Order: sequence, then structure tokens, then C-alpha cells
Amino acid sequence: MSQTRPTGMPPGMDEVARLTRAGRLAEATGLIQRLLRGEGATDPAAAPAAAPGPTVPDPTVLEGEFVRLDSAPGSQARSDTQDPARSAGKMAGSRSGMGARTGLGETLRGLAARLRPTGLRGGGTGAPRPPAEPLPDGASFTTASHSGAAGTRAYKLYVPANRGDGLRPLVVMLHGCTQSPDDFAAGTRMNAFAERHGVYVAYPEQPASANAQRCWNWFKPEDQRHGQGEPDLLAGITRRIIQDHPIDPNRVYIAGLSAGGAAAAIMGEAYPDLYAAVGVHSGLPAGAAHDLPSALAVMRQGDRGPMGKAGTGRAGTGQPTPTIIFHGDRDTTVHPRNGDQVAARAVAAAAGVGTEVQHGEVPGRRSYSRTLHTDPSGRTLCELWAIHGAGHAWAGGSPTGSYTDPQGPDATAEMMRFFLEHQLRPASA
Repeated sequence: MSQTRPTGMPPGMDEVARLTRAGRLAEATGLIQRLLRGEGATDPAAAPAAAPGPTVPDPTVLEGEFVRLDSAPGSQARSDTQDPARSAGKMAGSRSGMGARTGLGETLRGLAARLRPTGLRGGGTGAPRPPAEPLPDGASFTTASHSGAAGTRAYKLYVPANRGDGLRPLVVMLHGCTQSPDDFAAGTRMNAFAERHGVYVAYPEQPASANAQRCWNWFKPEDQRHGQGEPDLLAGITRRIIQDHPIDPNRVYIAGLSAGGAAAAIMGEAYPDLYAAVGVHSGLPAGAAHDLPSALAVMRQGDRGPMGKAGTGRAGTGQPTPTIIFHGDRDTTVHPRNGDQVAARAVAAAAGVGTEVQHGEVPGRRSYSRTLHTDPSGRTLCELWAIHGAGHAWAGGSPTGSYTDPQGPDATAEMMRFFLEHQLRPASA
């Protein structure tokens, strides 16, 4: 028996309500955005399956980023303001004719706001680009691009005014889903720290043509290997900057958030002779997934089975790539167990690893547990920061960027410190 739309409800609102009640919040949000653009509503369940391709959304956007609609423990039945679907139905149903058309935009925008992530600044499928901050005299933040067998990627490069003489370090930063280089730079404040230490910073950009949510495709086998796909493009960007600028090839580092963190972990294993250290924030271990279903599973619960063969370390040294990891222990988007597994893989190729756990709390901020893995000489191979009470966001970041947690310990400062403690070869070499 067919269902009819409630009297006065604008076209599309009943479908928004249905998707919301079914817990399909990503689809509901997408439909709201289409309605705001004046496009018709479609039933995702009735749409033909999309052919496999590079625009498959990364599951780090599909899972865990949206408001939970269930009531808080011990609360009464939710009110209309707690239930966007019921509220949308009442608001739309109270209008008719031109009045409903006039109020549709306001209704949809209000509902979209309720479906955005909680506790984080950011969300949606666009790439936020906050206003540019003033640069120090002599510094620059410009856009370039690199092409390879797998395509073309744009990137932004921060050149510090504090360059001094001689070769300088380089940090490559991989943004998370829906982010842009400008947004990621603003949220992490990496350029400010780079200026302080005289470091170049590159921000490769994932376009919507490669992934609908602008996520790095960390869960695709073709994007997990040396010399192929996105790893080949990212390594190409890194090498081009080394060639075109006064960069010390022994002090090149790579870091990322979420899908970008997973991609950074892949780069550390695929190119151990290119990167002196890796930073993984709220990410996943290399090779944790091989398709979308396995990616969703590992995001929800971590990999409960064998981790598989880890990287064998740098050629000729037997040493793994030093890695620093940050993960909130309340992360419902990427299970915290993934941070533990990144650490396990980071030290798997080393012998005689010692472990020390430290506990701390930055005044007025979150507490944390910091696990240090060291080799027999006392050199730190891996640091794992478990941030207590934190979700899926860059610790200590600025609210001017998306997906940041200003209450966390300063991940940017600690990453920069860790990076500058490591290099590929001794300075004398």
C-alpha cells in the first residue's frame, strides 16, 4: 500500500524524515543539501548501484560523525527539538502552498544544523576554507601541483620567513575528510610552529574527483603500495619540493588526521627511505582494510585478527620509521584500538624494544597517557598518546579549523618536537 505525504509537507521532507528515523543520517544530510539547491528528492534505496570508482566516499565521513538521535540515559521520551525528523514534519506540515515553499529553506537549514557533528567544528561534504591569516614578512603560502601516472594533485606550500642559511626540514600534512589545505593549516596551526623552527610545510589536496568526500583512499589496495596510486603522487610531491627548494632530504616528515593519518601510516611503510618520521592522528594502521566493508569494520572495532606483516623498516638499517600517534579514547569514528595497532606495526621490525608509560595533564586541558617505545640504545621509536575523554579531532587545535579539540594536549607542538628529534642518517653522513 503506497504512503502519502502529510498535507502541506514540501516535497522531499517526508524522505528526510524517513531517512533520519532509519538512522541513515549521512543520506538525510545529503538530501537536505540537494533540496536547498532546488534539486528533487530521490530514494537512495531505489537508485542504481554506482559502479566502483574513485568517488566512493571514505567511511570516515559515513560513520560516527553525526549527532546521535537517541535520548540521553535516564531522560524522558525525546521532544520535537531532540528529534529532527519529528520537528521537520511538524514545521513543514504547518505550512501550505506558497507559505510552505517560503519556509522550506529555513526548515532545511535548521535541520541540517541539527545533523552536524557535536563537539567538533566542521562537517558536511564541502571543503572549508577559512580566511587566510596574515603571513610574516618574507613568508609565503602558495599553491602548486604535481602530475604522475595516477593523476594530478594540487598542494599548498608554506615557506617560512625564518629560513636562515642551509637546508631546512619539510613536513607533509595530509588533511582529513571534507577538509582543505587551508582549513587543515588553520586547525593544526602547523604553519606557526613551522615559522618558529624554520620548517617548510606542504599540504597536498585530495579533490572530489578522487573521492566524493575529499578523503585519501587509504582502504583501497591500489592506494596502499609503493609506486602506485596516491602513495606515488604524494611521494612525487615530496620529491619535487626537495628538488625545487633548499630541503634537507634527511629531515622530511609526513603526518595526517583520520583518513590522512591512515594515508601517512601507509607512506611511512611504503617509503621508509623518504620520510624520517611519521605522525598519525586518529588514523588507522597501513593495510587495515582492503575495501569499503572491511574499512567500516576496522573503523568500528579495530582489527581483532592478526595485523598482517608490518613494514620491514629502512633498507639496510633494520629500523622502523619512527612514529608518533595521537588518538582520543572516546573516538566513536575510528576506534581507539586502531591507535594501538599503528604503534604495534611501528615497532614490529625492531628488536629489544622497551616500553614506558607516562601519565600527564596539561593544566586546564585533558589528561593523557603517553607510551614510549625505545630501542636498546634509548632512542624513541614510537610515541602513543591516548587522550582521555577526547573524540575524533586534532588535539590542541584551533577552533578556526574543522575537527579540532582545543582542550587536548598540543599535538602539533609534540609532533614537531618528535620530528626534529629524528633524521634518516646522522648529520656526519
